[in-house]
Amino acid sequence: MGKKMYITTPIYYVNDVPHIGHAYTTIIADSAARYFRLRGYDTFFLTGTDEHGQKIEQSAKSKRKSPKEYADEISKKFKDLWDQFEISYDRFIRTTDSEHIKGVQKAFEIMYEKGDIYKGEYEGHYCISCEAFFPETQLIEGEFCPDCGKVTTIVKEESYFFRLSKYQEDLLKWYKEVDDSILPKSKKNEVIRFVEDGLNDLSITRTSFDWGVKLPSSINDPKHVMYVWLDALLNYITALGFGTDEKLMHYWPANYHLVGKDILRFHAVYWPAFLMSLGLELPCHIAAHGWWTRNGEKMSKSKGNVVDPKTVADAYGLENFRYFLLREVPFGQDGDFSQKALIDRINSDLSNDLGNLLNRIIGMSGKYFDFKIKSENVKKFHEKELKEVEEITLSLEKYVKEMKWNKYLEELWKILSIANKSIDTYAPWSKMKEGRNDEAMATIALVANILTKTALLLHPVMPKTTSKLADALGFEITKENFDKFITNCQLLEETIIKKILPLFPKIEEPLMQESKPQEQKKKEEKKDNKEKKIEGIITIEDFFKVSIKVGVIKEVEEVPKSKKLLKLKVDLGEDRPRQIVAGIKEYFTPDELIEKQVCVVANLKPAKLMDILSEGMILAAKDEDGLTLITPMKRKKPGTPVK
Repeated sequence: MGKKMYITTPIYYVNDVPHIGHAYTTIIADSAARYFRLRGYDTFFLTGTDEHGQKIEQSAKSKRKSPKEYADEISKKFKDLWDQFEISYDRFIRTTDSEHIKGVQKAFEIMYEKGDIYKGEYEGHYCISCEAFFPETQLIEGEFCPDCGKVTTIVKEESYFFRLSKYQEDLLKWYKEVDDSILPKSKKNEVIRFVEDGLNDLSITRTSFDWGVKLPSSINDPKHVMYVWLDALLNYITALGFGTDEKLMHYWPANYHLVGKDILRFHAVYWPAFLMSLGLELPCHIAAHGWWTRNGEKMSKSKGNVVDPKTVADAYGLENFRYFLLREVPFGQDGDFSQKALIDRINSDLSNDLGNLLNRIIGMSGKYFDFKIKSENVKKFHEKELKEVEEITLSLEKYVKEMKWNKYLEELWKILSIANKSIDTYAPWSKMKEGRNDEAMATIALVANILTKTALLLHPVMPKTTSKLADALGFEITKENFDKFITNCQLLEETIIKKILPLFPKIEEPLMQESKPQEQKKKEEKKDNKEKKIEGIITIEDFFKVSIKVGVIKEVEEVPKSKKLLKLKVDLGEDRPRQIVAGIKEYFTPDELIEKQVCVVANLKPAKLMDILSEGMILAAKDEDGLTLITPMKRKKPGTPVK
């Protein structure tokens, strides 16, 4: 058996729909799984949903559904989103799966027979929202939950307990001996302090509600259901067949449990203690990331600022969104989502540094060498640059193993800086004028090789984009090519570079309408109602919905059987000219319009005029003296926005 890799996300609680925090965890895990597969690891990637507990039972009741119907509905939303995002999971587990329930009951039975579970009575402050008990010393003002701030209730009921206190010293020993058991390492100190303060035995069953896993029949206590955290944490081994068909248990222990910082304690204290009781190995790394805010504010439904990951991905592109999430914030720290930050990343990192670099070498190789790339003289003329690039690329894997994707991408982008600087420094166009063709080819080939390495190393984060990049350079993203170009630092053989559409078109303005707090919405509605009394008035937001751009008319044809219509091809700075049908035939001849600059409504819904598709509208002014096209006073680049 070769190297194995087992990566998990938390199983997401089905009390709400997926948000950016869920997407962040899942995309990190997906990128890691893709990286290790590319490196040849036998990889198993698990995600899923957590569906039991009092909170689910209450939510289902409020919606007049059974808990299972409600759980089915929300779980499907998570699975559908991950499928739409092409998340490469190997299993999507649900805690309502029959094999999971059997595995949990088996684990309970083992721990009970070992003496690590006993029956008693519990009285304490319980937070329904967090599904957790808290000692009075941890409560805010003696009443409110220290995690979510909601009011707790005093619960007194018969309960089974897990002897968590028994494992206090074993846990502290594990933290000490395994330096990177918790990532980032700064989080480990918080966990150690919590354990050093003393562990109480853990209440692991409830009798006050029914929606949960029943105790094993051998214990014969049907009024109890298992506490949701015991049930949920065991998914990491029941997904591999623990307690049923254990053919996948060779993947255990998990290499990476990816979790949010709010559930680190459960994963770094309770979960290892359960595993010790079961006699199983402990996970290699528990990696905890931070939370996301929006425009500097905490997200909440009442503020109306919760980020829907699908809305962002649909507007800006899934792979651009993936890159932003991993690049924007150091792992473990809180991150802030704003459209401005996302647009800046797309335009600067992706469009300028990467996309434009590819366009430049496609253009130069096509102009000077009929699109052929030869690496035979790269080492001769660019030994220094190659050495710098190799040092960077060979150092990157440690950042993946520490889940420092922000640092990984930051370092990867340094080789793109070397490539862009080399073009400016060595100026292949000047070398061609001087007859130094070999040197010009060497610089172009250096950049092509840097882009080859970039495609392979960026592939886990942006798989579709990098596949297009690799295809343009004449190779495939495979383990063998990773070994060849990254591990063994080989260069491209002679290849033909393909001309492709720009990978990252520039974004001029926000593509999503910002949601607003309910109070602001009410104020604006009142204002709008007053303004509606003035006929035809619009808001500035209405105006900004219209995208007007400068275009250049490149072709003009008369539309047969029409007295008014002309068919135009207008360059708006895009990958192809727009076809626009305009009723201006009575005022202009085709020759008058060629190369004329016009203002075009660029985001108008396409329509058909006389069965001809029109993809925009040209602006004009008409009075008794005739019709005039609206045009800039000075010539502007095609695609320049009109504001």
